[in-house]
Amino acid sequence: MSGAAGCQGGGGGGDRGPRWRRPWKLLALGLLSASSVLAAAPGAGAMSKEEKRRLGNQVLEMFDHAYSNYMEHAYPADELMPLTCRGRVRGQEPSRGDVDDALGKFSLTLIDTLDTLVVLNKTKEFEEAVKKVIKDVNLDNDIVVSVFETNIRVLGGLLGGHSVAIMLKEKGEYMQWYNGELLHMAKELGYKLLPAFNTTSGLPYPRVNLKFGVRHPEARTGTETDTCTACAGTLILEFAALSRFTGTSIFEEYARKALDFIWEKRQRSSNLVGVTINIHTGDWVRKDSGVGAGIDSYYEYLLKAYVLLGDDSFLERFNTHYDAIMRYISQPPLLLDVHIHKPMLNARTWMDSLLAFFPGLQVLKGDIRPAIETHEMLYQVIKKHNFLPEAFTTDFRVHWAQHPLRPEFAESTYFLYKATGDPYYLEVGKTLIENLNKYARVPCGFAAMKDVRTGSHEDRMDSFFLAEMFKYLYLLFADKEDMIFDIEDYIFTTEAHLLPLWLSTTNQTISKKNTTTEYTELDDSNFDWTCPNTQILFPNDPMFAQSIREPLKNVVDKSCPRGISRVEESLGSGPKPPLRARDFMASNPEHLEILKKMGVSLIHLKDGRVQLVQHAVQAASSLDAEDGLRFMQEMIELSSQQQKEQQLPPRAVQIVSHPFFGRVVLTAGPAQFGMDLSKHKAGRRGFVATIKPYNGCSEITNPEAVKEKIALMQRGQCMFAEKARNIQKAGAIGGIVIDDNEGSSSDTAPLFQMAGDGKSTDDITIPMLFLFNKEGNIILDAIREYEAVEVLLSDKAKDRDLEMENMDQKLSENDSHKQNSEEATLASRDVGAVNEEPEEGENSDVTDPDSLSPAHTDSDSVSISNQDSYVPGTDEASALEPACMQGDHQPQEQKTETESNSKVNWDNKVQPMESILADWNEDIEAFEMMEKDEL
Repeated sequence: MSGAAGCQGGGGGGDRGPRWRRPWKLLALGLLSASSVLAAAPGAGAMSKEEKRRLGNQVLEMFDHAYSNYMEHAYPADELMPLTCRGRVRGQEPSRGDVDDALGKFSLTLIDTLDTLVVLNKTKEFEEAVKKVIKDVNLDNDIVVSVFETNIRVLGGLLGGHSVAIMLKEKGEYMQWYNGELLHMAKELGYKLLPAFNTTSGLPYPRVNLKFGVRHPEARTGTETDTCTACAGTLILEFAALSRFTGTSIFEEYARKALDFIWEKRQRSSNLVGVTINIHTGDWVRKDSGVGAGIDSYYEYLLKAYVLLGDDSFLERFNTHYDAIMRYISQPPLLLDVHIHKPMLNARTWMDSLLAFFPGLQVLKGDIRPAIETHEMLYQVIKKHNFLPEAFTTDFRVHWAQHPLRPEFAESTYFLYKATGDPYYLEVGKTLIENLNKYARVPCGFAAMKDVRTGSHEDRMDSFFLAEMFKYLYLLFADKEDMIFDIEDYIFTTEAHLLPLWLSTTNQTISKKNTTTEYTELDDSNFDWTCPNTQILFPNDPMFAQSIREPLKNVVDKSCPRGISRVEESLGSGPKPPLRARDFMASNPEHLEILKKMGVSLIHLKDGRVQLVQHAVQAASSLDAEDGLRFMQEMIELSSQQQKEQQLPPRAVQIVSHPFFGRVVLTAGPAQFGMDLSKHKAGRRGFVATIKPYNGCSEITNPEAVKEKIALMQRGQCMFAEKARNIQKAGAIGGIVIDDNEGSSSDTAPLFQMAGDGKSTDDITIPMLFLFNKEGNIILDAIREYEAVEVLLSDKAKDRDLEMENMDQKLSENDSHKQNSEEATLASRDVGAVNEEPEEGENSDVTDPDSLSPAHTDSDSVSISNQDSYVPGTDEASALEPACMQGDHQPQEQKTETESNSKVNWDNKVQPMESILADWNEDIEAFEMMEKDEL
């Protein structure tokens, strides 16, 4: 998500004409001038102009590192794989599921980066890039792509490139040869996306074949029934801009029809929309609602469509939704999903990272206080984990550990700085830059984090990293004189592409009929017809923003805040708050009485466990039934969490010798025997040596090469424990088992842990870790190239060896006579990091002699049927403790998918978005039964 510097302005409350005039820019300037009071706050520690310039130059250098490596190692492929220094070509790499739908063999990263080059003052590079796109890119490929991703990245990228190209041409120095070629390509692509809208509702199919459209025998798509709200509701900016640029109205008409349909299908009592909708019937498939994945940019585009197109109906819709969001979803500083039919009931106890865009949208709305609160909460999570995990719980534990270098938090940081002028946000940006360089930078670019806890990497650098991250970070530190054009003349799309505001008065072929009031009666007093007055937007208090942030400084490390339920809020000092799952004790008679009141029955099992079943119709009241459903939801999560806590988390193998110095981090599977690395913070460090025989299943014949070293061996032919005993007898201080399955990788295989041999393994005292074939070959290749390779086995990656790195830098300077020390430092830092945490999800029965057991095991089945809510296996003797954990060693959160065999299913990986859409299905079914019972 992204936007311009403020909200579109207009006339007084009685003027409902187009809002396309210059007040947008005036407000942007007003925000900055109003913020000067805050910038002068005593003790605020304003950043010097020299420091801002230094950080801006550092952003430019980081961009050059990422962009040049893409062009050198990946172009014309869609994306760069920064660990293996090659391009990602769809069909040539193992399928990553829906993630790959963004790839269309159309040089995605280059198109997505076009206008970033101009924002960063790289006009010569931009001119060269445009020529490459015109010459090389083919949009007529027989490939199925995501309509949503292709629209925001490729169509938006072409339109953004065209916007800045005509601006540069007008200035007279660059692009004088340009004749609208990018716009012609954008129009061609627009026509290729139109077949997706061939539905009775006007909502587009989620995918389209660039060559054959949909429902054609050769298209291989068009059978889908569902799409996400954001997927159908994030089209209007690009499609309307295409219509305005070309004079062809059909694109804007189709996008408007989709938005109109979603608005009509909103839940009328709550004014919320669900996550997933049936494109044919308009029925909500996923009835939970939030501001994160699946919905996020739908809200964003309502406000920005008003800005760009001047249509009041979009502003009315946005304000209606925003009021509902702040009424139900916002629980400062948290933003928690709720059910659209029962908005007082939370749908989950965790948040996804995509909601980090929302503070920026609140700035555009002019609602600064909650923006500051949520942003500060997110920043505290980042300070704890270095990056924002893909999902985290309400007590700030890691829920999904990945971080694909998303830009949403940087975006909100930029807008908050624009709105407040508070130098605090410059320091936040500085932290983001430092973390990217320290933890994500590798020789061929920047690698996504596979696990923010271990520091392991994933072989991906998404196009949005170049399209958005560097744009926002550069703008954060840039002064007006650093820019070659006025950024306030443009609005940003959700992919941060630039569309000129003058489009609002160009080729207005669509009648601005106010469709909103056809569906609902609206009270004018609920809507702001002008932008907020910048004189009252911020109180006349230089410490305003700081006073809002201060209570949240220690929210992550020193407390366990949980969102207070609406029911608890309403109870106040009256009746006792409802029983929470974390406090439940099966031996407490009072608790049992409360369960009965909530319609929850307790059944004693023969094995000593208890089973919980809820019948909503047996609850004492509808309020008690809601409490009971929430209790069951909490109990399910706690039960699942307890099972996961019995699993061992992933470990790390870090190459610390020259020239890596700790920059290469491999995700390793743990062993159920040997040294527990979580209890030895220093880990086990040593040089590696390959043993003979390589399988380690008999006495080691080269003990002199293995002694006091970490032994490398191949999986197979005997038990893991037997291998460990053999190398320990030979004097090894640790062992790494490398998978013998050629091509296996943590990219696509689930995490496994090595089991014992059924006997006592107390005699094994050395640490043992498991690497898949791809990761193991990284170490073997390093041995072939550098001979002496030293690694660190640990529970979490450690900071790289700066002292050795600096020594290597000095030697490099003497040997190669580099031009300056800064270049040498950068060169020495360009040493890569490798590997990803394995994808969760596959469970298997392992029959080979190695006894390789999955790190996740089948849990007792948990189900919530239409009649019953059920939780198995609660221990009577113990209370369930609150899940507030300190430190970095939380159990790994994993999604499970049972397979019939242990082979990796390359084409059916569980993806984060799918998990977001599926996580609460059972709970919703129970909730719908409650509705049938008229509760």
